Amino acid sequence: MNKLRTLSCLSCATAVGLLAVLAPSQAAEVKITWEEPESYTDVRPSNESRKRFRERTLKQLEAHIVELSSELPESQVLSMTVTNVDLAGEVWPSQFVGFAQGGGNDVRIIRRVDIPRMTFSYTLSNAEGQVILSDEDVKLKDMDFIDSHVRHRRGEALSYEKAMLDDWFSDTFSQQVATTN
Repeated sequence: MNKLRTLSCLSCATAVGLLAVLAPSQAAEVKITWEEPESYTDVRPSNESRKRFRERTLKQLEAHIVELSSELPESQVLSMTVTNVDLAGEVWPSQFVGFAQGGGNDVRIIRRVDIPRMTFSYTLSNAEGQVILSDEDVKLKDMDFIDSHVRHRRGEALSYEKAMLDDWFSDTFSQQVATTN
């Protein structure tokens, strides 16, 4: 049993070491505030508790934003306050969509009209705290989400929302990324 623990600890130490070596040398600090997430338009689960699904979803979106921000200089700080999230699709009771024996499970149906949306404000500041870029009312949406370049991510959780954030980040921060490369 002690050998198993030792191997497990060594494996963890090796993984942490590799992450430190492979981590990008630059990465902006990211601060995200999820303002009243209980009132967001649609962060609704199909088959788990609302609270757990919401926490997991927001954690995945935050991790993606942090990943995108790794392209920014480490001296910069990206602060975001998210005021609404509306996931692609809509959740329906399974018996309403043709699954007669659904057993009470709900199903998220993705249709062209149920586009992903996100509303937030952001500020990108330099090391001295001076604002480089900011916007108080970003209303992000992807009306072409089904036909866009998401196909390579289709099996990934929140693929439509992540692609929407990818596009926004690229459009908004391309100048900051270009000056660091």
